[in-house]
Amino acid sequence: MQLHRRQLLRLAASAAALSAGLHSAAAQTFPAHPITMVVPVSAGGAMDTLARIVAQGMAASLGQPVIVENVTGASGSIGVGRVARAAPDGYTLVYGAFATHVVSGATMTLPFDVLGDFAPVALISATPWLIAVKKDLPVNDLNGLIAWLKANPDKASLGTAGVGSPSHIAGMLLQNFTGTRFQLVPYRGTAPAAQDLVSGQIDMSILDPVTCLPQLRAGRIKVLAVMAKSRTANASDVPTVDEAGSPGLHIAPWQAIWAPKGTPNDIIAKLNGAVVKTLADPAVRAKLTEQSYEVGPREEQTPEYLGAFHKAEVEKWWPIIKAAGIKGG
Repeated sequence: MQLHRRQLLRLAASAAALSAGLHSAAAQTFPAHPITMVVPVSAGGAMDTLARIVAQGMAASLGQPVIVENVTGASGSIGVGRVARAAPDGYTLVYGAFATHVVSGATMTLPFDVLGDFAPVALISATPWLIAVKKDLPVNDLNGLIAWLKANPDKASLGTAGVGSPSHIAGMLLQNFTGTRFQLVPYRGTAPAAQDLVSGQIDMSILDPVTCLPQLRAGRIKVLAVMAKSRTANASDVPTVDEAGSPGLHIAPWQAIWAPKGTPNDIIAKLNGAVVKTLADPAVRAKLTEQSYEVGPREEQTPEYLGAFHKAEVEKWWPIIKAAGIKGG
């Protein structure tokens, strides 16, 4: 027997209402069991440490454990891909970063879309990096460095934390922005690059504050500028690149949380609320400040802001990275 068209419409409407009701009920009871937060880097590093601080704060707010699971491999894409394929119910999140959600998309062929396959939850923090030079380099400010580089094309060396790292990409940006040419020397991280900067084996590097500032305070290197529009709290005497004569020469690797695409908005709102409450905690902020992480104002902690910010970062950096022919693995 064929159903009448009106009966079909009534059945479709009933099904839609039932689905909406189920979504609403799920959101009202969310979370009913522990949440998994995938961190696509090894345990013990700076990113993992911050993820665990945030997860602990979220758990206190949500009333359920937020369990950090380190899923490494393929520059973080294995862990990120697992979340892209997870059920969109709010129980599987990814704690990602500039490297995993911008750089990897430009340097690798991924089985997921870094923009389209995720629902933004919240931007966590950013860490503006600093332009540092060896102690005896004959420059004392950023304009002096640029002039010296132009007078000595291809002679200077800049140590990076490896191909595709933030310091590598920042070095390329410095060349493109200033019209200078120098050698990019890859290391296995920022720490060995900083060691060779101190010993004078390389001329300059672009380093994170945790690696860089102890060497600055010990008088072993010179730091010319912070690559951001505002000064960093842990080195307030270091001018910004804007103040030093190169406005817009910015790089501040950041970290954020996403859920799988299709996660209901009301569940996203609950997750976001837990993040916002965590980042407002003075004890949490103190821990982040100790590590030179900077938390943005409340209006920069919304899902909408992260979505727009992430898109802008992809549009800014992908052309630079792809033009340089950087390949990840």
